[in-house]
Amino acid sequence: GPLVNMRGEVIGVNSQIATSTGDYNGIGFALPSNEASYVFRQIIANGRVRRGYLGVNLDTIKPEFGKVYEMPELKGALVTNVADRESRAAKAGLQVNDVIIGFNGDAVESHTDLIAKVASTEPEQEVSLDFVREVDNKLQKQTIKIKLGERPSATRAGNGDDEPKKLTPSTAKPAVKPLGLTVEPLSPERAKTAMLEGQTGLVIKEIDPASFIIDVKNSAGRRVLSEGDVIQRINRVSVTDAAAFSEIAGKLKTGDAIVLHIAYYNRPTRSVQQRIVSFTVQ
Repeated sequence: GPLVNMRGEVIGVNSQIATSTGDYNGIGFALPSNEASYVFRQIIANGRVRRGYLGVNLDTIKPEFGKVYEMPELKGALVTNVADRESRAAKAGLQVNDVIIGFNGDAVESHTDLIAKVASTEPEQEVSLDFVREVDNKLQKQTIKIKLGERPSATRAGNGDDEPKKLTPSTAKPAVKPLGLTVEPLSPERAKTAMLEGQTGLVIKEIDPASFIIDVKNSAGRRVLSEGDVIQRINRVSVTDAAAFSEIAGKLKTGDAIVLHIAYYNRPTRSVQQRIVSFTVQ
């Protein structure tokens, strides 16, 4: 039921009761009043809750990303993948690596904050997004206007956690192992075989079991890198040959921050997806 204050004003609605016995003696979780009001209005108007949708994958701004991109404040929502090519965000020009810092003039504190702001806005409403983008190696603030789409009711497969397609062995001589990674250029032929046509970068052929990277996990508890991933950028520099990668990686020392831009084939969606990986050299 609704939660009311001493003046009889609704301040929240119980959305869930956590209980181990099946009765109602448990911990109550409440929706804030502004969200409850939005849900109420939507149900009255549409018979269901319609939520805004951007069509991008978002993540927090990790300390390593902040270091590499010289961001003094770790605020905003990092676009790690434009998963839906037909989404309003994709068509409006939002790109991987953009950091969204404002929504309709309000500051965006984190990726969860942006998700909440978008989800509590009706589809087809035009919103303005303030974001920071790297242009010619400098961060530039930009603003775009987007009409929000509608969040699909069914959960779409392919959140980036599936295992990437393994690449067939190559006769090319692999590079040395900076960071414990054996890499080699992604040739057009191998890209076609691995369903990565049009992509360039360095394929991870092998990860040294003794490397610290084996123990670096994402929020879902999965390894951040796998054999078959294609490294496209390391610390803001595009890499297509192993020598360039080795030169950059060879200068890194313990405690340095690393940001890798990865491309991989996502089997559930049958498409090339991207993700951004941030970690510290150990």
